[in-house]
Amino acid sequence: MKLRILVLVAALTTSTINPLAAADCEITCVDVYTQDGQLIFEARKGSGSKASVVVKPKTVAKPKARVAVKPKVVVSPKVIAKPKMAVAKKKTTPKKIAPAAATSLSDRISKSLPTAGISYQPNFQPLINVPVYFWSDVPTLFRSKVDLIGESIDVAMRPSFTWSFGDGSFTTTTDPGGPYPGGKITHIYSNPGTYPVILITTWGGSFSHNSIERAITGQIRKSTALSITVVAAPTRFMN
Repeated sequence: MKLRILVLVAALTTSTINPLAAADCEITCVDVYTQDGQLIFEARKGSGSKASVVVKPKTVAKPKARVAVKPKVVVSPKVIAKPKMAVAKKKTTPKKIAPAAATSLSDRISKSLPTAGISYQPNFQPLINVPVYFWSDVPTLFRSKVDLIGESIDVAMRPSFTWSFGDGSFTTTTDPGGPYPGGKITHIYSNPGTYPVILITTWGGSFSHNSIERAITGQIRKSTALSITVVAAPTRFMN
């Protein structure tokens, strides 16, 4: 009797899943705005995970070929033993790789702008019906440079001025004024008395980052006050 050999061949199947890349935020977000009388600088830089879940391909083990058992010869009747079937090995569970944690950077600082001081001339008991010169000592341009998380931010702020002279008169200008004789902010009081002079300085401007200039959101207002006493000029009649 011929020897019969039964060979079982298992196919090797490979399944590949393309990795899905998580969205990355590689753009730095920079903003400058005003809050509670302060200039606020903010910078944020985020980076998502580039690693995603990777599944290893499923592998089916290839069973070894089994040789059919040679049947025993019996006088009567002759029985041929059934060959044993090969048993496939268990499938392995694919391992998952956890995604890498996302990283981000952020920073925030605040800056104060200068408060204006008030000066006037004559600085002692100015007379009625005579011009009084007023001025402020703040700069007409305030610049600041800030570095946050490796990003450079340049700020340029300019002031405007609103003067209240205490007798119901107001004036608004971008000129800080100056003393006699070149000062452009003057006021004449008609009656003697003590007057509260209030100066409101309003700051606005822009900032630049990576050569792109944008307006600063909001404005900053600062107020300064003082009292000025104006007197009448003495008169004398002479023959």
